[in-house]
Amino acid sequence: MNYKNITVAGSGVLGYQIAFQAAFHNFKVTVYDINDEMLDKAKAKFSIMSNAFKTDLNANEEQLAATYANLKYSSNLEEAVKEADLLIEAVPENPNIKTDFYQKLAKVAVEKTVFATNSSTLLPSQFADVTGRPSKFLALHFANDIWRNNTAEIMGHPGTDPNVYKDVVAFAKAIGMLALPLQKEQPGYILNSLLVPFLSAATSLMANEVADPKVIDKTWMKATGAPLGPFGIIDVVGINTVYNINRMASEESKDPLKLKATKYLKENFIDTNKLGVSTGEGFYKYPNPAYQEDDFLS
Repeated sequence: MNYKNITVAGSGVLGYQIAFQAAFHNFKVTVYDINDEMLDKAKAKFSIMSNAFKTDLNANEEQLAATYANLKYSSNLEEAVKEADLLIEAVPENPNIKTDFYQKLAKVAVEKTVFATNSSTLLPSQFADVTGRPSKFLALHFANDIWRNNTAEIMGHPGTDPNVYKDVVAFAKAIGMLALPLQKEQPGYILNSLLVPFLSAATSLMANEVADPKVIDKTWMKATGAPLGPFGIIDVVGINTVYNINRMASEESKDPLKLKATKYLKENFIDTNKLGVSTGEGFYKYPNPAYQEDDFLS
């Protein structure tokens, strides 16, 4: 693996974390997003990342200064990928948006660039042809808070070049991840194959008015000793991501309860820009959510 220049496309919940993590590990990183306003939001988040790296990784000022020096920004896609050895796509979890992005990317990326999608639930084979380089395309999926929950699931499709796959595994290790190679395509990889049904069950309980989100979270936290309940996790993952997953599932199944849950998420969170931790409010308010209070489980 001789990657040096990395482009991260999409600076949302996971995109900015991936960019900062790679820059911290001495890769030159270009952060791409559709406009400068989105990039400015990413820059603001990097100051929060810096504090987390100090607290959780004992990062010093010299390391963080080098990290910032490794970062640059662009809202011009052709400019952003002109030197990229690897492009990591972290655009919204919507097949139409991803397809449109790859159609545009295929026209401007240089021949050497490997494409990796950070999609939570979609398969690389769904987009392989539209990338224009299916042999250099695969999935590279990170968990949220990647500097602490440092997993990277690597999943190819039948046409992925084995050497490209090996290089991406090596890259994941090089940025401090526990590399988790998958042997075949699986919607949701390992992590989300376990997590999505759990979160879906929680939203169904809420939509069916069995209990409110706080009671559901209290039940899970007290009974299992977990530090977060499902709705706390949804806030961390990002309500927009969970909404998109629910929307696709409900449109396919036509399940009345799933449709009701999707409608609830849209009207109460998506339409009001309450997307979770990233916007300061979701099912809880941040930076001091109720589930962290001493009396939450009393």
